[in-house]
Amino acid sequence: MPDNPNAEIVAIGTELLLGEITDTNSVYLARQLRDIGVNVYFMTTVGDNLGRIGEALSLALARAEIVITTGGLGPTVDDMTRQAVADVIGQPLEFHQHLYDGIAERFQGFGVPMTANNRQQAYLPQGATLIENPVGTAPAFIAESQRGIVICLPGVPREMKYLISASVIPHLLRKFELGVIVARTLRTAGIGESSLDDKIGSDILSETNPSVGLAAHHGCVDVRITAKAEDRRSALALLDEMQARLQERIGDEVFGVDETTLEDVVWDLLQRNNLRVHVTEAGLPGVISSAWSGGEDRLKTRLYERPELVFDEFALNSTDASLTAIASAIAPRVRQREAVDASIVVLSYPDLDDKADKEQGSAIAISTAAQTRYRGYGFGNRSNLAREWISRWGLASLWRMLKEEHP
Repeated sequence: MPDNPNAEIVAIGTELLLGEITDTNSVYLARQLRDIGVNVYFMTTVGDNLGRIGEALSLALARAEIVITTGGLGPTVDDMTRQAVADVIGQPLEFHQHLYDGIAERFQGFGVPMTANNRQQAYLPQGATLIENPVGTAPAFIAESQRGIVICLPGVPREMKYLISASVIPHLLRKFELGVIVARTLRTAGIGESSLDDKIGSDILSETNPSVGLAAHHGCVDVRITAKAEDRRSALALLDEMQARLQERIGDEVFGVDETTLEDVVWDLLQRNNLRVHVTEAGLPGVISSAWSGGEDRLKTRLYERPELVFDEFALNSTDASLTAIASAIAPRVRQREAVDASIVVLSYPDLDDKADKEQGSAIAISTAAQTRYRGYGFGNRSNLAREWISRWGLASLWRMLKEEHP
């Protein structure tokens, strides 16, 4: 086995392919493997079919030294992982009485009868190493062959997380001389993915260690740096060096690192500069004001059921201008009336969905003493997109505007 192995994750279960549940297990496993220096190049999802599970495992073993599966270890007829692994590594299943007795004991502890089909959970591929599962009934196992290592874990997230931490990671650390992979995320706002890509440059984006990649969200783009080294200290040094290079090129776009949120950054900026904000929301309540709870000292809010009530208050006719034009006209007036440093106005038609034939069903405008920015969207508040896009764009724009005026 190589000192720097690759791994593939195989999630098993027809319910995953039907969209009935979300596969969070694979994401969690990938992060755990990353942190101990194991590369993951493929993730596979396969339904409860013995032949297709076998094909997926065989393909995974052809391109990775370690294959980790989740799911298919239960007692029902569609739990086929054990048999598929046995077939692929060329070993028969064998019954383990002590496993069966342990499962029966757990059921007795639950105070419920154990059905006969639970017997199949006591079978493992011949030569496999048992992974004790004190938090569930499905025994996990490690099967090794000349083709590689197959580690089979339950699909229940709580059980999987316990076993990967308590048993699997220690086993891999003992078996391989692994390095360390460390990641860091620079969080940006108010700039598009293509523009950010251009500012970073192909020279940095083409490097492999550390590697740099972009992930776009609603109104924000994450810049992820990943470094691999023999130890954590060396990996962190690589991250620091790359972060310094990125700061020279995109520092003005970065609002935080890793778990930093835009809400917290904007709030800190308000407090640090003793600034106050007024939020007017009509038809889409809480999209901005809910970002900060308990912030009455810096935040004033006023909610309306429908945009027309705001139009009437400011004597504006909705037929004369677009929703963005109205929002941008109202925002400075509110700022002056309320004597605040910034005003945010959100207007949205509450009965409009994202399929309606209307150019602007939602709008947001932000006004400070120096400028007003605004934007419209073609959906109303019956679409989740309204909240996501408006809140992200609004907070990102407010951050950039206040940062420019209060450096």
